[in-house]
Amino acid sequence: MPPRRWRRSTWVAVLIALAMIGLALIAERFVPPLDGAVRVADGDSFEIGGERVRLEGIDAPELHQSCGPPEAPWPCGERAKQAMQRAVADAGKDGVSCRPVDGDRYGRSVSICEAGGRDLGARMVEEGWAVATSFAYRGGEAAARAARRGIWAGPFEMPADFRARQR
Repeated sequence: MPPRRWRRSTWVAVLIALAMIGLALIAERFVPPLDGAVRVADGDSFEIGGERVRLEGIDAPELHQSCGPPEAPWPCGERAKQAMQRAVADAGKDGVSCRPVDGDRYGRSVSICEAGGRDLGARMVEEGWAVATSFAYRGGEAAARAARRGIWAGPFEMPADFRARQR
């Protein structure tokens, strides 16, 4: 039996994919990374070098959000902020560097950031201070949940649900 030939639509799809990869590589060269002094706002956002940044792929409790059962709430939003402050401080002389990938409706740069060579989003999720909103961090979330770290230590409201209820 002779080998099947690719359809024209397959070739078009391959060419489009290659063009998109090329554009992404070009854009990455021309969009400079964000770095500089960091001021932490909460568990998934901060200001770096004067630019407001939100971490891509995670969602941390809101600053004034509480977790735990109604009879014993604890300030998980404040603890998530403290965890982010520790992660930034642990970066030492390497500091924090962010690669913008998008923007959000609040004018923040949605970015993938590293502190001391370690992905900040991965760290927050693995330590249990944020939930994964992208596939890249799902394994870290599963490990944090299994170990009952951070917000997974007891009942909590998903940050997105908390925000929606506050509106």
